[in-house]
Amino acid sequence: MLEIIKYIILGIIQGITEIFPVSSSGHLTLFSYLLDIDLTNLTIFLMITNTGSFLALLLFFRNDIKELIVGTFKFLFKKEENYKPDFEYVVKLIIAVIPIGVFGLLFKDMLPEDLLSVGFALIVTSVLLFYVYMVRDIEWKKDISWKNALIIGSFQMFAVFPGISRSGITMSGGLIQKIELKKVLKFSFLSYIMVSVPVMLLGFYEALNASESIHVIGYSLAFVMSFVFSFISVRILYKYVKVQNLIYFAIYCLIVGGVSLVLHFI
Repeated sequence: MLEIIKYIILGIIQGITEIFPVSSSGHLTLFSYLLDIDLTNLTIFLMITNTGSFLALLLFFRNDIKELIVGTFKFLFKKEENYKPDFEYVVKLIIAVIPIGVFGLLFKDMLPEDLLSVGFALIVTSVLLFYVYMVRDIEWKKDISWKNALIIGSFQMFAVFPGISRSGITMSGGLIQKIELKKVLKFSFLSYIMVSVPVMLLGFYEALNASESIHVIGYSLAFVMSFVFSFISVRILYKYVKVQNLIYFAIYCLIVGGVSLVLHFI
C-alpha cells in the first residue's frame, strides 16, 4: 500500500510540474530519490505519466485543435484562403517540434538523470525565468512569425535535459522575442501535444521490450493522477499566470535546484 501511495504522489507531481515551468523530469528524478522508488527505466514511467498530461492538454485545447485541423484541411483541399492562417500555424508548430525531435532521438540515451545534472538544469531554468521577469515591461507582439517558431523550437530542444522545464524554456523563448504570454502558452502546449505522439509510441515500444517488470497498479494510478492534475494545472495556469508571476517560479526552481545539488553531495 505504501508503495502505491508513492506512485500516486509521483503522478500528482508529474501532472503539476509538466504544466508549470518547473520541470517534471527533474522533479520525478528528485522525488523518486526522496521516496526511495527505483525507477529503473525512467523513460517508461515518463511515457506513461506524460500520456496522462497529453490527454489532459488534448481535452483542454480540443476546440483549438479542432479549428486548426478543420482550417488546414479547408485551405489545402478546398483552397479557402481565409483558412490560410490555420494552415500556417500548424506548419509553425511542426517547425517548432523538429529540433527537439531530432535532438531527442540522437541523444536521449546519453543524457544524465542524476541529482547533480538535475540541480544545475533547474538553476538554468530559474535564470531564464528570472531574465524574462526582468525584461517584462515591453511591447508585446500579436502574432508568432516563422522565425519566432524556429527560435522557440530551438529553445525547446534543450528540454530533453532532465531539470530543464519544457514549458519554462518555451515560455522564455517566446517571451524573449516579445510574444504575448497567452499566445506563447498556447503555442507551447500545442507543440507539446504534437511532439508527445512519437514520444509515446517510442515509450510503448520500450515498455513492451523492457527486460524489467513494472509496477502495473502503481504506474496506472500515476497515469490517472497525472491526467487529473495536469488538467487542473493548465486551467489554473491559463487563467491566472502573468509575466510578473514568473519570479515565483524562478525562485522555486532555484531552491529545488539547490536542494538537488545538496542531496547529491551529502
